Amino acid sequence: MDAPEAEAEAAAGPGPAARDVPAEPAAQTVQLDGSPLIRVGARPGLLTYLREIWAFRHFIFYDSHSRVASSNSSDSLGRVWMVLNPLLFGLAYFFIFGLLMQTGRGVPNFIGYLVIGVFTFRFFTSAVSGGGKSISGNKNVVQAFNFPRACLVISATVRQLLSSVPVFFVMAALVLAIGDIKLDGAEQIPVRLSWYWLQFFPAIALALLVMLGWSLALARAVDAVPDVAHLISFGTRIMFYTSAVFFGISRWESRGLDAMIVVMELNPLYCVLDIIRQGWLYEEMADPFRWQVLGAWAVGSLIIGFIIFWRGEETYGRER
Repeated sequence: MDAPEAEAEAAAGPGPAARDVPAEPAAQTVQLDGSPLIRVGARPGLLTYLREIWAFRHFIFYDSHSRVASSNSSDSLGRVWMVLNPLLFGLAYFFIFGLLMQTGRGVPNFIGYLVIGVFTFRFFTSAVSGGGKSISGNKNVVQAFNFPRACLVISATVRQLLSSVPVFFVMAALVLAIGDIKLDGAEQIPVRLSWYWLQFFPAIALALLVMLGWSLALARAVDAVPDVAHLISFGTRIMFYTSAVFFGISRWESRGLDAMIVVMELNPLYCVLDIIRQGWLYEEMADPFRWQVLGAWAVGSLIIGFIIFWRGEETYGRER
């Protein structure tokens, strides 16, 4: 290139291609603060976990209500079976234990005694059984969504309470209607509505806390070892025979079996039944010892069961 041409090109400046090339930016270092980040599926702190459960309270109620509404929807009688089941069980127990085996001999108002025992027992055991299987029975939900797993157990307990409301109304109506029918060898005490009936509400509230605590502990056990689910029915059968559902505690007193009496008096379900029976059938305040035992079971079961469940939060939903 001649000198005049070079000078002309320099005067014209860089060509179009050279002007279109952007300048390379200077290298920069970005600092990220990872302190608030947590591992996916990590167990939160206990207080944080409680706050998360409270934040999901609407989900708990909606899930409970919707499942109650859809239960027995495929049956012709629908939710009538919620009432028919304990009624049929009560009739069977009355025929076998009341008439054939006469286990109610000497128990005042035995029909009302048996009605309260059967209806409340089914409420208690259904809640514990359903809550214990709430994690293992909802694997897809646990694996698909991020939420406090305890919500499923709480929802199962609330669901049982909601479904038992009409059952308790039927139980009260039966106690008022036929609870004081006189049987041979038993005293008849008139049954009527009174302020003593209000003992039912705190007794059921404390029973719910006991059921929730047991359900939380069992839910973790069943999720870890599915075979535990088969032992729940065995445990409820032991509860059945140590709760005086269809016989009076005097049956053991007359035989001098003091150890069995102690076992029954420390049984939270027996305490619930005795509190309701004293108020509904005999118009009396329950023995303060029953309240103490039931209250201790409620507080202890809830705290221990919740901690057991919370410590296993990271393990729920894993494939084994």
